[in-house]
Amino acid sequence: MYVAVKGGERAIENAHAWLDDARRGDRDVPDLMLDQIREQLTLAVDRVMAEGALYDPDLAALALKQARGDVIEAVFLIRAFRTTLPRFGTSEPVDTGAMQIIRRISATYKDAPGGQVLGPTFDYTHRLLDFSLAQSPDIAAAPEAEISTSSVPHILSHLDAEGLMQRENAGGGPDVPDLTRAPLEFPADRSLRLQALTRGDEGFLLSLAYSTQRGYGRNHAFVGELRIGHVRVSAFLPELGFEIEFAEIMITECESVNQFQGSKTEPAQFTRGYGLVFGQSERKAISMALVDRALRARELGEDMAGAPAQDEEFVLSHCDNIQSSGFLEHIKLPHYVDFQAELELIRKLRRSAMSEAAE
Repeated sequence: MYVAVKGGERAIENAHAWLDDARRGDRDVPDLMLDQIREQLTLAVDRVMAEGALYDPDLAALALKQARGDVIEAVFLIRAFRTTLPRFGTSEPVDTGAMQIIRRISATYKDAPGGQVLGPTFDYTHRLLDFSLAQSPDIAAAPEAEISTSSVPHILSHLDAEGLMQRENAGGGPDVPDLTRAPLEFPADRSLRLQALTRGDEGFLLSLAYSTQRGYGRNHAFVGELRIGHVRVSAFLPELGFEIEFAEIMITECESVNQFQGSKTEPAQFTRGYGLVFGQSERKAISMALVDRALRARELGEDMAGAPAQDEEFVLSHCDNIQSSGFLEHIKLPHYVDFQAELELIRKLRRSAMSEAAE
């Protein structure tokens, strides 16, 4: 037994060394530096920060390099590091109305108040490989980005002013449960659901959101507004008696508009689905907004069609890619005893069946 343990230990050390060698790749190719990952693979960095629940582009770039580009492994590294950090307090809610906007679009109003800002997007590109990117072009100055520094009100606020949007309790404060410090329990209120969704796997949420558009939940939504930009983060310091700003981060926010035909107590009106994530991650934010709205079906007294996206326990228990991959990948580990037990059972059943057939 001792020999087996030592042998396994040596094999693991060799596997780690091989991994390091595979990560580096061809030594004739320059090593990939963290600033290159941070500045040129920004959408991957943003996804790692969002699902890792830690806003730090440098650490996200490091995690991507260490994980050889495996996003889920990089998220795992960030989550693990996050658990080692001290917690000094809680920040105040960010004011997305005061966002320094780099992208802002609406699918509900052509002439949106405040204007549409296309920003950096793949939406209008031809999906053709650009072979010029395979070359090393001369470094040229990029055009100056136009960032809106004035407050731009949310588009849905205009519907709200007409009384056409459902009134919602913003919540907030110390009573909001913290998913990172307490286990997920059901039923979960909306604030807890949103925390789980914003850390959830983008691919999983995309599939669920798509399912609602195809009829599994009857969730036909419009993008009331999608905005991407920088917001200031502040915290209230009791010893000083006022707030101080300590950071500026990029976020993506999406508000979807859904029709609600009303009930005995509520008039016909529009309801909202909400998504907010770190960085530029509009596909994730839109998916989150659609799933958030689907999960409100019971609250709004709508028909529960048994759609996966309407099942709170199904969505929240499976959207976390770290838990999902951990449980999935554990089946690679030794299960020798379990398998031998099942193997012996199958042999016994076959012998019994053959004996009965012979009789």
